[in-house]
Amino acid sequence: MQDSTWWFVVAFVIVILELLTGTFYLLVLSLAAAAAGAAAWLGGSGAVQLVLAAVIGTVGVFTLHRFRIGRPHVTDSQRDPNINLDIGQTIQVDTWNDGRTARVMYRGAAWDVELAAGMEAVAGQFRIIELRGSRLIVQALK
Repeated sequence: MQDSTWWFVVAFVIVILELLTGTFYLLVLSLAAAAAGAAAWLGGSGAVQLVLAAVIGTVGVFTLHRFRIGRPHVTDSQRDPNINLDIGQTIQVDTWNDGRTARVMYRGAAWDVELAAGMEAVAGQFRIIELRGSRLIVQALK
């Protein structure tokens, strides 16, 4: 087979792997292999093909990494209001048990409440900032 055919087969296999992983990095490498295949089809030497694939692959991967394109955004689900609809809601705490924890009624059920670090344990309105298991982490409303 010709060199161009091998490059295009490699590009196709890398595209299939990219579809299985869901990242853009393999897509860039597939484009680099396809560019090398095009260079081979146009009559470029083996060195030209390899240099073209290396340059396009390196520049593409560096660009993706630099701009964080294709990387999943990792969020802490305990603090993400898009996942936990309770985050951002307000509750009323009348008394604190030991200066850090309390028991309050919220949404028709009794919940354990813990005061966030740096907050003063006084009665009043608090905003839910985190959910750890069945415990609400709160901070005072300002």
